[in-house]
Amino acid sequence: MYGPQVIVATQAPASGWATASLVLGILGVLGGWCLFGIPCILAVIFGHLGMASTNNGTKSGRGMAVAGLVLGYVFVLPMIALTVLTFAGGLAGATAP
Repeated sequence: MYGPQVIVATQAPASGWATASLVLGILGVLGGWCLFGIPCILAVIFGHLGMASTNNGTKSGRGMAVAGLVLGYVFVLPMIALTVLTFAGGLAGATAP
């Protein structure tokens, strides 16, 4: 009599770059306006690194990298524009007579 066969399926480890991209993308959406858009810029950079590390299939997390890229790209320009307008308004107010 033979016992049941055990099949072990292992999953590739997730890319740290992809995870960081998603976390920073979410952080940029929630609080990027008070952090001068830095999380959005880092989400884009880490997203590209995550996409590169998941290219050959040894690491998983391609969806997280794509999500971080989308969040980063969608919110990076408004965050930078808001930062520039905030500093420009502060400078204009400081130099007004």
